[in-house]
Amino acid sequence: MIASIRGTLLRRTGNDLIIDVSGIGYRVTVPDRLALAARDGEDVVVHTAYIPREDQVSLYGFDTPEELDMFDLLRSVTGVGPKSAMAVLSQLSADEIHDAIAHENDAAFRSVSGIGPKTAKLIVLSLQGSFERKPSRGSGASSPVSTSHDIVRHSVVQALVGLGWSDRVARDGVQRALEADSDGPVEANTLLRQALTILGPHTNREARS
Repeated sequence: MIASIRGTLLRRTGNDLIIDVSGIGYRVTVPDRLALAARDGEDVVVHTAYIPREDQVSLYGFDTPEELDMFDLLRSVTGVGPKSAMAVLSQLSADEIHDAIAHENDAAFRSVSGIGPKTAKLIVLSLQGSFERKPSRGSGASSPVSTSHDIVRHSVVQALVGLGWSDRVARDGVQRALEADSDGPVEANTLLRQALTILGPHTNREARS
């Protein structure tokens, strides 16, 4: 695994940096901000995600470990691949993503090219609980993101409706998920995954109504 690369920037092509390390050129795809700031001949350091596939091996690079962690978190969301995660990080900083998720602001993700309303909602719901809500100005210490049982249930139902299920089927799936795991409070992302597993794949409108 290639965790980071330090070398000399040979050239930039769009969002791809060609970084020379001891005579070997590595092609690394980076967010817009990092690409625009790069200058040929400069020494650069990028924190990288190494993603092998059947037809190619890709390297995605970031200015800070925090951005790399955010990239990995975004890719953990169903329907968000490396290119979509990179598009989010090209438009939003790690702090802006943190705040959008903490405050359930899916509009921030809808503004990113290639991220539709359904995926935006999934990002927010899937990553809730991954961060602590930042304190507002004048407030005391930060507190963990937490929601009441009813708010979590409502949020997950709305997410399922946004993904194509009817309100009745969505509510039934959430209720069955809650009954299957009655050990205690459940986070929205966990409940969503459980409900999706129970409802299973759907291929036609009749199956969702």
